[in-house]
Amino acid sequence: MANHKSALKRIRANAAKRLRNRYQAKTTRNAIKRLRGTTSKEEASPLLGKVISMLDRLAKKNVIHKNKASNNKSKLTKFVNALK
Repeated sequence: MANHKSALKRIRANAAKRLRNRYQAKTTRNAIKRLRGTTSKEEASPLLGKVISMLDRLAKKNVIHKNKASNNKSKLTKFVNALK
């Protein structure tokens, strides 16, 4: 257990940040699944913009690696462009 007051505060802050990061990452994963489930380009195009924005935000905050965000954006864009 922590011995200093500042260490206790750091533990609380880290727990709060972890919860926020997990929530945002899970929300983004759900949005990706929703996008992959679409069948028409008209539905997928506006969703793609939102998902790309979410991925960029996670990469900026180092919740996910920037290359993972880039790979996801590339694959999702190819998916949407292949739709009719």
